[in-house]
Amino acid sequence: MKKIMVVFGTRPEAIKMCPLVKELKSRDNFETIVCVTGQHREMLDQVLEVFNVVPDYDLSIMKEKQTLFDVAVNILDGMKAVLEEVRPDIVLVHGDTSTTFVTALACFYLEIQVGHVEAGLRTYNIYSPYPEEFNRQAVGIIANYNFAPTEVSKNNLIREGKDPKTIYVTGNTAIDALKTTVREEYTHEHLEWA
Repeated sequence: MKKIMVVFGTRPEAIKMCPLVKELKSRDNFETIVCVTGQHREMLDQVLEVFNVVPDYDLSIMKEKQTLFDVAVNILDGMKAVLEEVRPDIVLVHGDTSTTFVTALACFYLEIQVGHVEAGLRTYNIYSPYPEEFNRQAVGIIANYNFAPTEVSKNNLIREGKDPKTIYVTGNTAIDALKTTVREEYTHEHLEWA
């Protein structure tokens, strides 16, 4: 049985990763562990409640008047302990947050494979958006598996030298979140294709 750890810390990450958590937990061939950093504490908790996801680990890293330095150090320290305890086969991270980058870095240091959900988005200006563009490019270097939302994202990764065999075009998990949370009787012309 493969041990998969899913790590996120912000509301947008939770919205996009909770459907994946639910799917992984429904399968018998995976042991799925959820770790949150609490990078957006209150908003994160609201999303976890909506999706009925209870984290196995909560780093609860946020403190008042924290800088990016503080956030990175706290995530790195917390993730080291969790990763050493759990020893997952792979860690899934999402997008471009500090949680994503620092978790991928911790996995690199411990030689744990990384899957990057929403991989390949690029502006190619590491200061815009800041620090997100740097985060996603750095994770792109570390990631062993790249789950790109579009062909454009896939092509960005290929141009950067990623092996095409490690890239999977999966669409955007926000659509999965929408399908999970919208009431069955709700209809709208923009949802007819979904």
